[in-house]
Parts: sequence; C-alpha cells; structure tokens
Amino acid sequence: MASEGPRPLVAGNWKMNGSLTMLKEPRLLAAMLKDVRLKADVMVCPPAIILRRVKSVLKGTKIKVGGQDSHWNPSGAHTGDISPEMLKEAGCSAIIVGHSERRTNHGETDETIQKKAKGVQRAGLTAIICIGETLEERKAGKTLEVVSRQLKGSVPENSDAAHTVIAYEPVWAIGTGLTPTTAEVAEVHAHIRKELAAIMGAEGTATRILYGGSVKPSNAAELMSQPNVNGALVGGASLKAADFLGIIKVYT
Repeated sequence: MASEGPRPLVAGNWKMNGSLTMLKEPRLLAAMLKDVRLKADVMVCPPAIILRRVKSVLKGTKIKVGGQDSHWNPSGAHTGDISPEMLKEAGCSAIIVGHSERRTNHGETDETIQKKAKGVQRAGLTAIICIGETLEERKAGKTLEVVSRQLKGSVPENSDAAHTVIAYEPVWAIGTGLTPTTAEVAEVHAHIRKELAAIMGAEGTATRILYGGSVKPSNAAELMSQPNVNGALVGGASLKAADFLGIIKVYT
C-alpha cells in the first residue's frame, strides 16, 4: 500500500536513450493501462528529439509527457538549448531540472537550477527539481545538510505545489542497483517535507516528493509505502513497458 498524501506521480526518465523503434514501449504501456484505475499520475520523459512522436503515440491516454532539461530563457542566442516554452509546445506538462547527471557532467549549480525551475514555472509547466547526496557526503553524515542546501538554493521563491515536484535521488543509488534502507528514505523525505514547509509555507505540504535511484518492480512497493514518498522518478526500469508497469501498479 502506497503512503497517503498528495496524488502520487510515477515519472520515467529515459535519459539519453530512445529511438523511433522504442515507440512500441509507450504504446504498449498505454495499452496495459487502458482499463486500469490508477491512483497516481504517470509520465514519460524521452529525449527531446522524439518528444512529439511519443506525445502522438500517447494521445488520448492517461500518460503525460515531460522534458529532461531546459534553458531558463524563453528564447535567444543559446545554441543547442531548448526553452520551456518550446517543450510546452511539443506537448510537455513538466520538465526535469537539476538531475545529478546534469549537476556533475555539466557543472550545474543550485543557482543555475533555480533559474531553470523558475523558467519552467513561468511557462506554466511543473518543475521536477532533483536533489541528492553523493556517497562521500552520505558517509560523512552530511545527507540532510546537502539536501537542505540544495532545496534552499534550487527552489524558486513563490513556488506552488501545482508547479513544483521534488525528486530525491541519492547520487550513489542512481543506476547502481543500490538503494537506501526504507528508514533512510523515510528520514530524508521527512526532512525534505520540513524544509519545503519552511520555504513554501502551506504549499510545501501539498508538494509531491518523489524517490529516485534504482527503483524497480521488486522494491517499488516498499519504497512507495514510506511517509512523504509521493511517487518515483524512474530511470532504466522505465525503458521497458513491463518493468515500468510493475512500478506503476503499486498505485492500483
């Protein structure tokens, strides 16, 4: 049984994976969910190059489409970048910002991520803001300190629950097969809830907090049942309809 709270969201981050041959997977997922009464929202976030095709495949279904990253400006001389408004026009309802792979591989700071999140919200979309500690920070007992710093630096002022989602992804658990204990997840999510209340006021109580980091069908139910866990940001397991469905069905 999943924990109570805001309506959950299960979002699949395809990362730099996907081609036209993969369109069969969201099509299959939609067919599997056609007659299922879900207690959660479902979203897939494919690479920008195939966003419109995925959106077309999912037209008329209960599955939403999101983007993986965006610039903070609506337009301009930013070669290779994509604006939130462009992604909205492509059919996105949300955009991931601040994923640890962006923070690490592209040197993105909390300040950069806050600007991106603000741009996403400006476009009327939901910013899925990612936070999480490294293994070294976890071992040093700095997890809550890191999470607090990232939240305060990354969440725009005057954010509301309708346009803000927080995804806690311990960096050391992403794609490694490792996951924190349920007690560790519960501790961090409770801390995030407390910090969101301080940053956002009453809106912080209604803001969804997702867990991410090696979520799979075999551990989804246990992780999603923890207090203040309002869904999941799923990586590799979202690439195959059957695996993703195994996670989504926690909310049936």
